[in-house]
Amino acid sequence: MSRAPRFATVRTPGGMSFRFRPRAFAVSGACLLAALGLGVLLIGSGDFPMGPADVVATLAGRGSPADSLIVNEIRLPRVGTALAVGAALGLSGAVFQSLVRNPLGSPDILGFSQGAASGVLAVVVLTGGGSVAVASGAAAGGLATGLLVYAVAGRGAAHGQRLILVGIGVAAILTGVNGYLLTQANITDAARAVLWLTGSLDGRDWSDSAPLLIALAVLGPLVLAGCGRALRMLEMGDDAAHSLGVPIERVRTIMLVAAVLLTSLAAAAAGPVSFVALTAPQLARRLTRTTGPNLLPALCMGAALLVAADWIAQHAFPERQLPVGVVTGLLGGGYLVWLLVTERKTGRI
Repeated sequence: MSRAPRFATVRTPGGMSFRFRPRAFAVSGACLLAALGLGVLLIGSGDFPMGPADVVATLAGRGSPADSLIVNEIRLPRVGTALAVGAALGLSGAVFQSLVRNPLGSPDILGFSQGAASGVLAVVVLTGGGSVAVASGAAAGGLATGLLVYAVAGRGAAHGQRLILVGIGVAAILTGVNGYLLTQANITDAARAVLWLTGSLDGRDWSDSAPLLIALAVLGPLVLAGCGRALRMLEMGDDAAHSLGVPIERVRTIMLVAAVLLTSLAAAAAGPVSFVALTAPQLARRLTRTTGPNLLPALCMGAALLVAADWIAQHAFPERQLPVGVVTGLLGGGYLVWLLVTERKTGRI
C-alpha cells in the first residue's frame, strides 16, 4: 500500500528552495549507480576482457592505446546508447502511465513504438537514409501515431480504458504496415531491418544515439522540473488540478509530445525495445512506495534495466549473442502477464 510521501526541503544561499522525497532520491541514486556499475562490467566483457579498475582508468584517459580503442571507440558507444535508450523509455513510460492513469499505458502497448518503427522502416527501406533521416522518420512516425490514437479515442479519453484499447488496435495495424514495408526491401535491407525490429544494440555508435542524447538533454529537464509538479496534480483529476491553477491541456500536450519524441528517438537508436517503458515505472513506484509519476526513479530504473538486459543478452549463450529486445520481451512479457492477473483481481479490467 502506498504511503503519503515525505518531503525534505533544501534552501540555497540565494533564497531558492527545493523539495524532494528522500526515499525516491535514494532509489534514483541506487538505480543510477547500478546502471553505471553494470555499464562498466559490460564494457569490460567480451573477447578482450578487462577488469572494472582497468575500464575506469581507461575512461579517465589513463589506459593504453589498445585499451582506449576497445573501450572508447567500440564498447562505450554501445553502453552509452543502452543507458540513453533505457532512460528515455523509463521516463516516457512514467509519463504515459501517469497521464493515462493506468499501469498498462506504456508506449509499446499504445502503439507509439510501432509508429516510430514504421517511420524508421519507411526511411531505411524505401530511401536508405542515414542517422539524421532515421531519427526524423522515427519522430514523424511516433507523432503521427500519437495524433491518430488521440483523434480516434477522442479528446475526453486522454486517460482511461478507451485510449488503451485504441492504442492496441493501432499497434496491430502498424505491425501489419511494418510487415508490408519489409516485403518491399531487398534481402540485405530486410535482414538488417528484422534484427532492428527485434531491438538490438549491435554495432551502435554515437551517431545512432546523438539525436536521443540531445532530446534527453532538452526534454529531460522540461519533464522532470518544468512539468513534474503539474503532472502530479493531474493525477488527482482534472477538476482538482484546474482548481490548483494547472493549465491542464497545455501541460498534457507538452508531456505527450515529449514522451512520444523520447519513445520515437529511442526506437531510432536501438529499435522498438519492448516492455522497458512498461516495467521501469512500476518497479520504481514499488521501490519508492509512493504515489505519483516517480519520474526520476523511473528514468534511472529504465537505464539500469536495459543495461542489465544487454549484459544477459551477451552472456546467456556463450556461443552467440541475443538481441537485447529478445531478453526484454521474455522478461517483460512475464511481467505483463502478472500485471494483467493483478489488475483483474483488483477489478480494474
